[in-house]
Amino acid sequence: MAIVLPLLLFVLSLNLGTYRIPPKDVLPILTRAVFSAGGGESSPAADVLIRIRLPRLLLALFAGAALAVSGASLQALFRNPLVFEFSLGISYGAAFGAALSLVFLGAKVPAQAAAFVFAVAAVLAVLFVAGRAASQVVTILLSGVIVSALFQALLSLVEFFANPYALQALIFWLMGSLGQATWTDLAISLPLIGLGVAALIGLRWRLNVLSLGEDEARTLGIDVRREKVLVIILAALTTAAATAVTGVISWIGLIVPHLVRMAVGPDNRKVIPLSAAFGASLLLLADDIARSAFAFEIPIGILTSVVGIPFFIVLLKRSGKVWL
Repeated sequence: MAIVLPLLLFVLSLNLGTYRIPPKDVLPILTRAVFSAGGGESSPAADVLIRIRLPRLLLALFAGAALAVSGASLQALFRNPLVFEFSLGISYGAAFGAALSLVFLGAKVPAQAAAFVFAVAAVLAVLFVAGRAASQVVTILLSGVIVSALFQALLSLVEFFANPYALQALIFWLMGSLGQATWTDLAISLPLIGLGVAALIGLRWRLNVLSLGEDEARTLGIDVRREKVLVIILAALTTAAATAVTGVISWIGLIVPHLVRMAVGPDNRKVIPLSAAFGASLLLLADDIARSAFAFEIPIGILTSVVGIPFFIVLLKRSGKVWL
């Protein structure tokens, strides 16, 4: 069921949007696009489906899985249900990188590349600030708060000097959107996301050991510091690859893992792969609503925040009672 749900939503989403494509036409268009030597037919329906809708849905599928798996891994690692990508400064680092590109660098450095570089730089900065205490939860989280505050300040500084046109593009990017996805973006980001998600799923049993506590993990022969740094870097790279293309889409990494744990318990052998499936499903569903509910498209980051903030409040009130 968990594997079927995102695939089912993906197929259904191909028919949704402002431009309606009859369900009976979807498969023939895709078949002709794949097997035709000339690249398939040229029609409004084919152009919308192949050039616009298909890449954004593939991005939603992979990005949702990436954000949810990264959030689940970090929560298991730190044994804290309130940890997600914002806790390590990943999103703010990506936002600052995109701001530099959109406001000052222009076409010289694409926003996606700059966002990825600075998202990774944010996590490296967290590990540098934490130093030898990088295996300690409180130190890592406090380092994340410091680095996040730094990149927030730098982002505000860039916004202050931006001209109105660049500022408009930056604000739109910060709201999060899948509408700008292209096949070129996907060719770069999807392999990185796929490898990162697969690696974190492969480490799920180690996350079970790490979640027992440092002393227990060492007793079982685990190098705690090395494993924690490895998981943090993998989660950072996976989230950065997604955020660089989608913009800032928050709360997926917080909501999905917690709901999965409420359903199946804290066993990461189940939680991590199920988070991938339900994260992909949730982002696909959110994108369907964002582009179909109104005549205009709602930035998906706004939609996930509207749902995520009330959930976060409830989670804060119950966090001492329901997790682990």
